[in-house]
Amino acid sequence: MAGGRPAEYSESKLIMARAYIEGGWESQGDVVPQVVSLALAMGVSKSTIYEWAKDPEKQEFSDILTRVQQAQEQKLINGGLSGGFNPAVTKMLLCKHGYSDKVEQDHTSSDGSMTPKGKSLDDFYAVTSKQIEIPD
Repeated sequence: MAGGRPAEYSESKLIMARAYIEGGWESQGDVVPQVVSLALAMGVSKSTIYEWAKDPEKQEFSDILTRVQQAQEQKLINGGLSGGFNPAVTKMLLCKHGYSDKVEQDHTSSDGSMTPKGKSLDDFYAVTSKQIEIPD
């Protein structure tokens, strides 16, 4: 197996994860909680973090990972709204939480036909030309 044996899940690893989400991320110098920092604090890889979170027998760890992601989202939103965070970085990171600034354009009419409703341009010009006196 490339990279050696996977890290072993234990009560001490769970204690490290709890400590990280309960404020360890701030004392570690993180501006927002991060999965990569959780992995570093626990001495494991990010891929191990995600594998453990998928394991139904490690529900508490999965919940801690969810809290890390939720706390990150909250800090990003608050930092972005207050102007304390770089807007481009905040926007990029919030994309990981499902946010987007994409605007969708509907190019069909409400009935789906794309047929204009109302008067035609010929009607418009006929009415307009009657209203405007054109000198001879």
